[in-house]
Amino acid sequence: MSEGIDRSIWRGRDDSSEAGDVRRLFQIVRAPDQRVSPGDPALVGFACDAGVARNQGRVGAAGGPVAARRMLAGLPAHDLRVLWDYGDVACTDGDLEAAQARLASRVADMLDQGLVPVVLGGGHEVAWGTYQGLARWLTERDQEIPRHAPGGTRRLLILNLDAHFDLRTSRPGNSGTPFDQIAHDCELSGRTLQYACWGVSRLANTPALYMRARQIGSNVIEDDALQERHLQSATDRLDGLIDLADDVYLTIDIDVLPAYAAPGVSAPAAYGVPMSVVESLACRVRNSGKLRVADIAEFNPAFDIDGHTARIVARLAWRLLGDQPSGGGTDHAPPEVIA
Repeated sequence: MSEGIDRSIWRGRDDSSEAGDVRRLFQIVRAPDQRVSPGDPALVGFACDAGVARNQGRVGAAGGPVAARRMLAGLPAHDLRVLWDYGDVACTDGDLEAAQARLASRVADMLDQGLVPVVLGGGHEVAWGTYQGLARWLTERDQEIPRHAPGGTRRLLILNLDAHFDLRTSRPGNSGTPFDQIAHDCELSGRTLQYACWGVSRLANTPALYMRARQIGSNVIEDDALQERHLQSATDRLDGLIDLADDVYLTIDIDVLPAYAAPGVSAPAAYGVPMSVVESLACRVRNSGKLRVADIAEFNPAFDIDGHTARIVARLAWRLLGDQPSGGGTDHAPPEVIA
């Protein structure tokens, strides 16, 4: 067992007496060391809900990273040989900006090692920290041309699967402001940004937020147009956005799912987008080869019921950590059937 891993969290069923590959994630998780290799699966937590509190939401998302790890621990490893856990960045003093800066440094370090970080939130204020780390890493690579990008910067696609735009213009920053902060930063730096917010609820966003979304040229799909019957058209649309991007940042707010499926969130959705659609889109991005970083936000275990939401978070994280296709492959391959 490696030092630095909390074995009271990372624990599960031990089937070592059985034949075959019976490894589970708790048995392959390690604290980062000199053996980290580019492409290895890696996660980091953002134990914070200061942004939710500032945004007048119900707090508790700070417990999300630990609860997600507990559920991840017992999942089978399959093709994964190792999982690196970079620990938590915590905000215990209300200094959200300092916590976001620490997260940015950790994300940038992970990217420098050739990893695709999966960040476990925390409120959606995690996005401003995740983005700052990504932006720092991208700035070092802007000289690596991209022939098509105006101003010599790489073209960034942010896909936010979310019931909310999170484009509030008020300051200081909170869980409702991160993508407005990102848009401002991209404007100042000359970075080409395409913000796609899919799963938006018309009942959860004011006309002012829709106007702000139009001002920055957002690509928007509302929740009632992102159901299972719309998956093929959504996938085709996503492929087009990915084709135009150099780099993709995927952020999943768990409140994009209906409240009956994911009750443990800061702001439950009455309608929502089915898990099958969310997972398929996430896998599509994961398998594109352009995903640089992903985060999962607004999981609030204080309001979960029988671990329903924790299981959803763990499943999505597991999909993003590995390269298993689940309907999100780029070749529309049929699902494997075991008779």
